[in-house]
Amino acid sequence: MAPSASPATATTVYTPVTIKSTKFKHPLDPLTPDEINAVSLAIRLYTTANTPIKAVRFITCTLVPPPKRAVLAALGIPLTPGAQPEAPTPIVRKAESDFLDVVNGGTFNAILSLDDGTWNVDTCGLVAEGSEPQISPEELAFCEHVVRRDATVQALAREVGVEPHQIYADGWAIGYDDRFPKHTRLQQAFVFARYSEHENLYAHPLDFVVVIDSLAEKVIQIDFPPTYKRTEDGSVEVGCLEYRAVPIVRRLFHRVKTRAHSTPCPADPTHKPRDDIKPLHVLQPEGVSFKMDGNVLEWQKWKMHIGFSHREGIALSTITYNDDGEIRPVMYRLSLAEMVVPYGAPEFPHPRKFAFRQLSLGCDCLGQIHYLPGAYVTHSGTPFIIKNAICIHEEDAGVLWKHTDYRPGGRHQTVRSRRLVVSMVCTLANYEYIWNYHFYQDGNIEIEIRLTGILQVYVAAQDEPNPYGTTIAPSINAHNHQHLFSVRVDPMVDGLYNSVVESDIVPLSAPTGSKENFAGNGFVVKDKVLKSQVQDGARDFDWARERRWRITNQARTHQSSGRDASYAIMMKGGVLPLMAHTDSWVARRASFAHKTLWVVRDKEGADGSRMWPSGKYVPQTREEPEDSVGRWVKDGNGSIENEDIVLYLTVGTTHIPRPEDWPVMPVEHVNLMFKPNNFFTKNPSMDVPGTNDPMSKPAFNGANGANGSNGACCSH
Repeated sequence: MAPSASPATATTVYTPVTIKSTKFKHPLDPLTPDEINAVSLAIRLYTTANTPIKAVRFITCTLVPPPKRAVLAALGIPLTPGAQPEAPTPIVRKAESDFLDVVNGGTFNAILSLDDGTWNVDTCGLVAEGSEPQISPEELAFCEHVVRRDATVQALAREVGVEPHQIYADGWAIGYDDRFPKHTRLQQAFVFARYSEHENLYAHPLDFVVVIDSLAEKVIQIDFPPTYKRTEDGSVEVGCLEYRAVPIVRRLFHRVKTRAHSTPCPADPTHKPRDDIKPLHVLQPEGVSFKMDGNVLEWQKWKMHIGFSHREGIALSTITYNDDGEIRPVMYRLSLAEMVVPYGAPEFPHPRKFAFRQLSLGCDCLGQIHYLPGAYVTHSGTPFIIKNAICIHEEDAGVLWKHTDYRPGGRHQTVRSRRLVVSMVCTLANYEYIWNYHFYQDGNIEIEIRLTGILQVYVAAQDEPNPYGTTIAPSINAHNHQHLFSVRVDPMVDGLYNSVVESDIVPLSAPTGSKENFAGNGFVVKDKVLKSQVQDGARDFDWARERRWRITNQARTHQSSGRDASYAIMMKGGVLPLMAHTDSWVARRASFAHKTLWVVRDKEGADGSRMWPSGKYVPQTREEPEDSVGRWVKDGNGSIENEDIVLYLTVGTTHIPRPEDWPVMPVEHVNLMFKPNNFFTKNPSMDVPGTNDPMSKPAFNGANGANGSNGACCSH
């Protein structure tokens, strides 16, 4: 298919790119570095022969997953309980790329397929104006260079004693700002001073925000937020909350010097690390209990495929559990699909700070570790390889189950839990996010999100009121904000066709003293099957009713309870409301944040399944995109019962900054659990051996150092 841009002459010839045959081990294996090279070369040849595009900047290059039924047939996984797997069909390896026309502007999307070692461009077209793909790591890095070399920025910095080489900038997507044309690719830069090489640059924020044109590589706007002042009656006043449509807005008060208290450096004589911590080692003398075959991981009874996406990071697929010889599917795909961080200060330009976050990777694990690499495309079309993108290891997880017969001579049994951890650390400018996927021996799956790093801060005048944040250090203001994550769950509980049941736990309506509820203590569970995408596809959490949801398979029931096999979704460790108004900029762009749970029917097309809850192209959207979860639930009155469904779960945390979060924030946790419910006949971890660790010993010599009589209480 020819792109929307003017085609080249009919005499031009497009030559497909042939590479060495790529035999993937698993149909969901990510594109290899060689494939990224080949795909980008095929696109260059195609655009040269068929379009007026003269210079290309690659932003994404990723696998287009094959259809689910084809993948399950290839892996021998049946679609329904007790059925035979479908017969395998040929799987065509496909790739997708977003790239920019550097000279004329505009974003193009291409889909390619691999046929006998040759990559062919199937479609290539110009996407809608304003549909900007994610900002690349290279663009984020170059933003600082653009800001630092700008003469106006240099002059403004010198006014407060900062030289050009001391200027540093964090590039962010700008999101909603209608002063600028939709076709301009924008970044906003928060500017800081760093006075020495390893100093905490966030300790010295400058009092202006810079907007750059990423393609033109120049500064196009500098904004100055207003200050707050306390009036004689004690109330707080602020300057203009709206932006001014002029090239440069100068701050109308005495500008704030940036020198403030900083992080202690190693050479700082006042900084002394603790010296009373003894070493603690994680040892596995016989090696690990998991095994890898390429990207396929097996650990005890779990088996799954681990992929890497430039946008999601970890993507876990085809997750199954060996239930006494029966391979039972649990999840088709599990990943973090989106995250947004809206800040709560209303004065311009801070409302633009609702970042849709993107990745820069690393890992921090203990014990015997296996790493998987990741790769993404650079601007030139070559792959950037992350050697240790994903970390896999085992760790102790406390007591799995325990019981003591308290009677004289009674026995006791303690079984410790071990969990498998698939993890990744993402550095997103000032913040670090740690994604941990935990798999347990009792069939539980947990997603744990840990937040740390350095607060995003802004300079404050001396004694300036701070109604929308906390003054965490002299002249350093940290705004209130939220972190909202959208977890994409493509379930496969005992097969591809599932339903969602909403359960409310409510007191018995019969009054105390009645025949039905004489003591007044009764309560019941009320279940509701979500049936209609339009009517039931968007759900709120209800604290008063202890609301929870289960992903069920109505085609398989438990032999004792008679209830459908299911996995329960336990969300209390991360439920929160969006604080912004429903018609706010951020709420219009991040519609997933309105509701705790979304359930939609999946639709597989040329570019795969329904994936991105805030749309495929996020950085400069101004309203809710058509391809977003808020629109999908309105897409006809289709059934979501016994269907191939996709869920989006909204979790997160509201962060009211504390001085204790400075200069580096201690880890904060957000948890989400998937728990088997009527799925197994009994506790599936009864075959885990009891604890008898010969390496454990008393902490101290003497009578008080010995173990207790029955191990009923332990501190460690």
